[in-house]
Amino acid sequence: MRFSLSRKEALDALRKKIDQVDEKIVGLLNERALLALKIGQTKSLNREEVYVPSREKEIIHRLSSLNRGPLHEQALRSIYREVLSASRSLEAPIKIAYLGPEATFAHLAAREKFGSSSTLIPLPGIADVFQEVSQGRAEYGVVPVENSTEGVVTHTLDMLVEADVKICAEIFLEIHLYLLSRSGRLEDIRRIVSHPQALAQCRRWLASHCSHAQVETASSTAHAAQTALQDNSVAAIASGMAKDYYGLDVVAANMEDHAGNTTRFLVIGDQEPKPSGDDKTSIVFSVKDEVGILHRMLEPFAKNRINLTKIESRPLKHRAWEYLFFLDFEGHRKEPRVQRAIKKLERNSIFIKVLGSYPIGL
Repeated sequence: MRFSLSRKEALDALRKKIDQVDEKIVGLLNERALLALKIGQTKSLNREEVYVPSREKEIIHRLSSLNRGPLHEQALRSIYREVLSASRSLEAPIKIAYLGPEATFAHLAAREKFGSSSTLIPLPGIADVFQEVSQGRAEYGVVPVENSTEGVVTHTLDMLVEADVKICAEIFLEIHLYLLSRSGRLEDIRRIVSHPQALAQCRRWLASHCSHAQVETASSTAHAAQTALQDNSVAAIASGMAKDYYGLDVVAANMEDHAGNTTRFLVIGDQEPKPSGDDKTSIVFSVKDEVGILHRMLEPFAKNRINLTKIESRPLKHRAWEYLFFLDFEGHRKEPRVQRAIKKLERNSIFIKVLGSYPIGL
């Protein structure tokens, strides 16, 4: 009995210390919030953007370097994502449009980047997200641009060419696919519904485990979940968030064929971020069809020691056998070496557009 009482007293003492620490944390959080309010007032007077990707990246990097554990780095980032989100909302409310409906992977990406204190607006299509931002009804938009398994989202590339927006940030989201249904029983499933990208990311799993089921496409993984909610014989391939949001049961988890399955999302807005010191620039250009032209177009990057991270081609819609080239490379457009390379590129281009310079995703 004495031993049990001693253990209880020790536990109570530790809990009392936690209470004391919590009191300090609440006080410091509110002290931070007051500073954020003052920053917001200054930004408003100077007409500066509330969301500053370079500053937020700097904060996360600094905190990660200070972290000595036992709190894991990802846990620390998650906590400060919400701290930054709450502070940002005190400066000024911001609206974030994303490819919906609720519980899509774009929804997850938007929440990962902007936290729960921002207003997240689901829209039915990628073009709708671009329109919402370009017409000023939302400050930012979140759209998928490529998957590590299935490649680029061509509609997003096309809209980047057409729309008057800038890429402000990028988000890398690890994708885990769930087979969801009302009953949670594999034997009940006669149809499987999902977005084409999600279906492609787990085609081997489906062939091995669900060859008996008819596979159908949906406009999004969340729409697939809504379909499964209406019919006991239908299963959806969707996010874990969709399970909770739509009240479905898990038939199978982690269905993706490749470990590390990741989708890259872009944050679009009307302002280009300032240099952070660790940036990426995206451009698109077209050229005349000449022998060796692509080599000549890429030469300025090599001469200026600029690392290309991606090159993608898309056919021009109104000109047969002519192409647009999308490039991602390290550096900010305000850096002299980047300016030199782009200026040289402009001389040989029929069309060129800088899509944005933004901090490299964490």
